Amino acid sequence: MKRIFFLGFMITLLSFPSCSSTSDNEEPANLKPSNLSVTEVKVGADNNNPNGDGSGTVNFTITSTGATYYKVLINNETLEFTENTFSYTFTQTGTQDYSIIVAAYNSHGSTSITYSITVFVQGESGLVWSDEFNTDGAPNPSNWGYDLGDHGWGNNELQNYTNNSENAIVEGGVLKIIAKANGTGYTSARIKSQGLQSFTYGRIEVRAKLPASQGTWPAIWMLGSNFSTVGWPQCGEMDIMEQTGWDKNKVLGTFHWQDSASNSYAGYGLETSASTSTTEFHLYSLEWRADVIHVHYDNVPYVTFTNNNNLPFNADFFIILNIAMGGNLGGEVDPNFTQDVMEVDYVRVYQ
Repeated sequence: MKRIFFLGFMITLLSFPSCSSTSDNEEPANLKPSNLSVTEVKVGADNNNPNGDGSGTVNFTITSTGATYYKVLINNETLEFTENTFSYTFTQTGTQDYSIIVAAYNSHGSTSITYSITVFVQGESGLVWSDEFNTDGAPNPSNWGYDLGDHGWGNNELQNYTNNSENAIVEGGVLKIIAKANGTGYTSARIKSQGLQSFTYGRIEVRAKLPASQGTWPAIWMLGSNFSTVGWPQCGEMDIMEQTGWDKNKVLGTFHWQDSASNSYAGYGLETSASTSTTEFHLYSLEWRADVIHVHYDNVPYVTFTNNNNLPFNADFFIILNIAMGGNLGGEVDPNFTQDVMEVDYVRVYQ
């Protein structure tokens, strides 16, 4: 997503007029400005947002021995000033690389350097897709398909996923994913937007209320759209929300991928307090960019993941909503379990 702006080489710099009629050849070179350097402070930059807060504003300081004024060629724009500090606001959305020519002048000539900077600018986000679950009945087939079966799903899970209305239905403005005991085991649903709706970057929001029963393992998550060809974890996985079967006062945000350097599985995640997750609706969201990804609980980020071109998180992903029973994160199921539900108010994607 990075676009490199190649500025005119020194031809542009040499076109800057000097404030003196004396040529460089007629004056000692050591009287020209020297020790030229530039420092920057990107507004809002921190460990989580190394390229700035999205405003695009950067404060620059130029230092040089013997300079009386400065010129800067920045983003095809020429600036001239006598002060050694200035601010500039970049407007190209996304994370971009820029090359800047900085020149220091006095009556004896000029000295210049080329300075490189990377800046993030947050564009205006708009709703590009949503399911508001306002039509009663089966989930909209234009948005959702189903995973089916009872083979443990690689996590020792106990449920059989079905496409039956007793396990997945839209009623009263919410999607209900229902896990049930059936006398011999458990049924549930795992719906997915694979092959129907997929996205690269943006903000994914899901407002949901989670099941409270011991042993239920609800999840709101995403897989790379190349899952069917490259498999897991090569496709990448982003867990916007998971909750274990034994702790209903916390939720987890986790990333999974195949590390290219070691050719082995890699993962990173954190948890946050969510004491009313089973009694109230809360907002689970993913803020996904090319340089950084944040997982939010009620708009508060609690997982920050540094993204780069060597990771799988720069291509289309699809959305999955499900309740598993037991297994690695479900644990022991309450022996008196009959049924429980995850209610989803909406799924929205902004870009």
